[in-house]
Amino acid sequence: MAISPIRLRRMGQVLVAMSGGVDSSVAAVLLKDQGFELIGATMALSCSTSSSDRGCCSFSAAEDAKKVCTILGILHYTLNFKDEFKKFVIDNFIAEYKSGRTPNPCVRCNQFLKFDLLLMKAKELGAEFVATGHYARIQPLTPYSPSPLIRGKGIGAGGLKLLKGRDVRKDQSYVLYMMTQSALAQTLFPLGELTKEEVRKIAREKGLPVADKEESQEICFVDDDDYGQFLREAAPELIKPGNIVDKNGNIVGQHQGVAFYTLGQRKGLGHHKGEPKYVIGLDRAKNQVIIGDDRDTLGSELIAEQVGFISGQIPAHPLSVTAKIRYNSRAAPAVLSGLGDDNVRLVFTTPQRSITPGQSVVFYNGEEVLGGGIIR
Repeated sequence: MAISPIRLRRMGQVLVAMSGGVDSSVAAVLLKDQGFELIGATMALSCSTSSSDRGCCSFSAAEDAKKVCTILGILHYTLNFKDEFKKFVIDNFIAEYKSGRTPNPCVRCNQFLKFDLLLMKAKELGAEFVATGHYARIQPLTPYSPSPLIRGKGIGAGGLKLLKGRDVRKDQSYVLYMMTQSALAQTLFPLGELTKEEVRKIAREKGLPVADKEESQEICFVDDDDYGQFLREAAPELIKPGNIVDKNGNIVGQHQGVAFYTLGQRKGLGHHKGEPKYVIGLDRAKNQVIIGDDRDTLGSELIAEQVGFISGQIPAHPLSVTAKIRYNSRAAPAVLSGLGDDNVRLVFTTPQRSITPGQSVVFYNGEEVLGGGIIR
């Protein structure tokens, strides 16, 4: 049943994070059709200057977002978050690589920009909610809790769940695990029940110029997805040649910098006799890249730090979960145990390939996101 537009207007406005892509554009369309009063906002960050200009925060992206807002008849703002993006995302990205870890900048961007600074900006503009084009869902813990569309400040004590998006191919819950109850109460995910195909169909029916716009799978501030070149320019001190060694310590090749390698990597290791070789370890102290066979990439447990749970409560006892150790991996059965503070141990039922320090590990109970942390 559609919610009365009059009732929605009484709740205040919604700030829609507009990336210039089809997802955020359709999110705005759906909310407008339901009667929400909208403000469109594009975050100006520090995107690459690639000639393709396809980044989510590029000049052309802001122009596309503005065009959609004009069609919908809503205000559009471009918000300058460049300094904050550099501080929380880019500087962290470089620091993690310097320490031999492999970060996920999209998680940091969601945590510090979209669901922190953007929520504060929404309040300044008089908006009660922030909406994004993420493929994820928000659900009350009990049937007596407010609907996700009408909860607002009156959430009560029922609490909210974060669930995977219905479209398993597009589910983005992995990069949202750090959301708090407060953030969930002020956030709308209009695309959570839709597939990508349905979203594009809506965009075509509404005559949106971004209906068939391609998606960028690259990190917005790295030209041509070339991490190595970005690091060479941003942190030239990382170019420190050293030895590639096997698991017995024998020198089998040379590298140009430990930061340019990640666990499980196969390319850039030179030619070796026998089975294909993979990076199985990075020794910053000795400036060594350690390689081994495919079976050497497998591991059965990990320790995660900076762990947070959607409910706000750490499990008191060992908990059976499924867990993803990277965005595109499958959730695998595991047992989670607290180690004190914000650290947990995760033991998998079956060994996992290339458990990588710096990446996020996210815990699930079926479709529900329980929380997550950074692999240590």
